[in-house]
Amino acid sequence: MKKVNITIGLFGLIAMFTACDQSKITPTETIEQPAYEANWDSLAKYQEAPEWFREAKFGIYAHWGVLSVPAYANDWYPRNMHIVGSNEYKHHVETYGEPKDFGYHDFVPEFKAENFNAEEWATLFEKAGAKFAGVVAEHHDGWSNWKSKINPWNAYDKGPHKDVLGQLEKAIHGKGMKFVASFHKARNLQIFQNDSTKWLDDTSYFPYNPDMPTSSTDSIISIMYGNIPKEQFYKNWLGELEEVIDNYSPDLIYFDSKLDKIPEEYKKEFVAYYVNHAAKNNQGVVITHKEGELPKSVSLEDFEKGRMNKITKDYWLTDETVSVGSWSYTNDLGLKSTGEIIHVLADVVSKNGALMLNVSPKADGTIPENQQAILLEIGDWLQTNGEAIYASKPWYVFGEGPTKQEKSGMFLDKITYTNKDVRYTTKGKTIYAIVLGWPGADTTFDFTAFATSNSYEIPEITSVSLLGSKAHIKYTHDKDGLHVTTPSEKVDDKAIVFKIETK
Repeated sequence: MKKVNITIGLFGLIAMFTACDQSKITPTETIEQPAYEANWDSLAKYQEAPEWFREAKFGIYAHWGVLSVPAYANDWYPRNMHIVGSNEYKHHVETYGEPKDFGYHDFVPEFKAENFNAEEWATLFEKAGAKFAGVVAEHHDGWSNWKSKINPWNAYDKGPHKDVLGQLEKAIHGKGMKFVASFHKARNLQIFQNDSTKWLDDTSYFPYNPDMPTSSTDSIISIMYGNIPKEQFYKNWLGELEEVIDNYSPDLIYFDSKLDKIPEEYKKEFVAYYVNHAAKNNQGVVITHKEGELPKSVSLEDFEKGRMNKITKDYWLTDETVSVGSWSYTNDLGLKSTGEIIHVLADVVSKNGALMLNVSPKADGTIPENQQAILLEIGDWLQTNGEAIYASKPWYVFGEGPTKQEKSGMFLDKITYTNKDVRYTTKGKTIYAIVLGWPGADTTFDFTAFATSNSYEIPEITSVSLLGSKAHIKYTHDKDGLHVTTPSEKVDDKAIVFKIETK
């Protein structure tokens, strides 16, 4: 026994000296620990609104993919074509046949994107004045617009055989803009297979139907329709996000609704993975959510087709579309006016928000000329008036005028502003008064927010000018407000900006 003990001790000494000797040859590496742990307390230390976002104010993205192929009704065609009796179902049967014979996945070969040019998109977005831009990475339909090893239904392996996300990331970053990837996948999961009373519940994008491909158990087809085990779906959800983060380093990841269907642990893992990846690359990133589906301590709230009705301390985002009725392209797509979009932008920025505007490219990859025209008009307006938008901050009041927004939230009714409505922003000692229309030539316009009788201490005004005009602007300032006379020549009929310098 004693001899054995000595032998063991000897081997221990040999091992110790060997280890010491090897440490001289191969220095031990310090394993880098993540900057943030996967819990909300640790993740809350991350700055959810980095400086670039606070200054950017305006971005553009696109709803584009297989859902652009039918070009009928709206971006929910992939769902509604499976609902017997719906207009989409009737159209589908008349045009392509019964969904059981020609399913949504059969549109994939028709998504060719033969005229897609990422550089042209990026150039257009830059000319429009966007500071961040991108595309839907994956919509509710289960189609991935990138080279994915997880989702077989992706743009590199099927359809156009192009890494759409990769090409856009390179082009957009190349123009100095921040890159956006939006994710709408959470709604793709089928959760009502065993409850026929809920087969049409839109919590799941595709309605389960035992006579249609939405119920397929094929190992590939079932992935597109979300008819897979929940745990597999959750792992795919997280894995796809990590894949996009690793390969494309998006600066902003936008989430559509139903994120509350993803288990908390997966959401924590995602946020930790994203912000740690960003920290390693010295990158400030943004995550957006809807309706409280992520903590505000790690993400910004998004108001789809809506906005706040007051100035907020927290930064926020609204996503609005250039079109009327559909986020994706349709053959009869209606469009908003340029003025309407500029009014929304001014209103959002005056309340500490930012606007991300959606465009709707055709399946071939071209952005229709009428949409391009609107973007270029926005860009022209920002070229003249952008100093009132970019890197601005709210004033003590967001605006004044007869048009009221009664509530905050998503999907608000259309608000039509008048040339008597004003939105305010500031930058240093400068105050910008954005009038939402042309008030008329040689007209006195009263800004009552400047009334010296207000409880807010109004600074002394040293000069007033009108952006885009060389005219000398006459004004008076008293207890009732700032009274400005417009020039005799119209500057813009969409919105004009008075630049008010103070001491």
